[in-house]
Amino acid sequence: MKILDIAIKDLTRSFRSLFAVIFMFGVPLLVTGMFYLMFGGMANNDTGFNLPQTKVVVANLDEGGAGFQMDITSLPQGTSAESLGNLIVSVLQGEGLTDLMVVTLADSAEAARQAVDSQEAGVAVIIPADFSQTFSALEGQAVLEVYQDPTLTLGPAIIRSVLDQFMDGISGAKITVNSVLAHSQSSDPALIGQAVQQYMAVSAQAQSPDALVTSHAPDAAKQETSLLEQIIGPIMGGMMIFYAFFTGTSTAQTILKEDEEGTLPRLFTTPTSQSAILSGKFLAVFLTVLVQMVVLLILGRLIFQIAWGSLLPLALVTAGIIFAASSCGIFINSLLKSTKQGGVVFGAVLTMTGMLGMIKIFTMGMATGAALEIVPLFVPQGWAIRGLVQSMQGAPIGDVLLTSVALLAWSAAFFILGVWRFQKRYA
Repeated sequence: MKILDIAIKDLTRSFRSLFAVIFMFGVPLLVTGMFYLMFGGMANNDTGFNLPQTKVVVANLDEGGAGFQMDITSLPQGTSAESLGNLIVSVLQGEGLTDLMVVTLADSAEAARQAVDSQEAGVAVIIPADFSQTFSALEGQAVLEVYQDPTLTLGPAIIRSVLDQFMDGISGAKITVNSVLAHSQSSDPALIGQAVQQYMAVSAQAQSPDALVTSHAPDAAKQETSLLEQIIGPIMGGMMIFYAFFTGTSTAQTILKEDEEGTLPRLFTTPTSQSAILSGKFLAVFLTVLVQMVVLLILGRLIFQIAWGSLLPLALVTAGIIFAASSCGIFINSLLKSTKQGGVVFGAVLTMTGMLGMIKIFTMGMATGAALEIVPLFVPQGWAIRGLVQSMQGAPIGDVLLTSVALLAWSAAFFILGVWRFQKRYA
């Protein structure tokens, strides 16, 4: 009973400190809120995400050529064309691309460029007069000119992608002809035509211009959930774990503070045993971190709608984090000779180990590699973040349990060493 009384007294004193309350709850919520305003506000945008429609002007100067021979059944959707330039125009004007671009025709290359310069169009596609003839030649290399507004990025990139994919598909027929000529040593038109037909039959790009680009708006609810899971949730979890270890260390530091003020030695002279006094103070550390974790988990759910995962894996991970952060604080303070050394610990050890454990959160999935998986596990914060992310992502309970066991192993080592050193110190 005396152990609990001492623990409640220290717990009450901790939460009476405005600085401690802000440090435990305010800072993690504030940091998460900043990211939520940057990313979460975008997710709540009811307008959703829409690709801009680009105005495209095409100057089709292609005069065709005797070498441009292609069966009508080989063209996209059975469309016939007298030249490769006409084929490109028909593809750009296809129904599957109307949401992405508005295509108009120009009589000359100069008129097409002028339309872009005057911002009447975003992109100009100029097809030279010898385009079909050059393409049909076995050694020829046909070139399209794409002239764009330099202030635009996404629209011109889409147009170039469509043209690149279409021309790659058509060029496959030309490569097929060259291969047939090289292997058969025959220029029989029937043989070449048969090879081309077989190639076109299996080419999805040559069958439908819709295969070039597929555009659809993502579901707004799924977009918001994905954003919170990938960015806001891990950030909130990382801040929560980062400051839980600070809380564990700062709360355990009250033992050293009371020792320096003389209240702890006087307490040892009372009928209460030394082990009961230390046990009560150790319990206060665990209870303080417990309150911090539970409150932050609840606030994260209520304020930022963060899905922490199912109850069982979340409970396992949370328990592991509480024990690890508390016992780590006890162990670190057992190594200190005075509270003056606490600044070095707060500014160096905990910050460095905390940031090391949060490497994957800092990269936000943009960097991968074995090092990002292994290096954070050299510190307990890395295991804590790993377990919380596993819970949020719905990982198998076996994986979550393994991570929780690892956290408890860290906790046991820290607690045993910390208690041994404190008992030895006050023996």
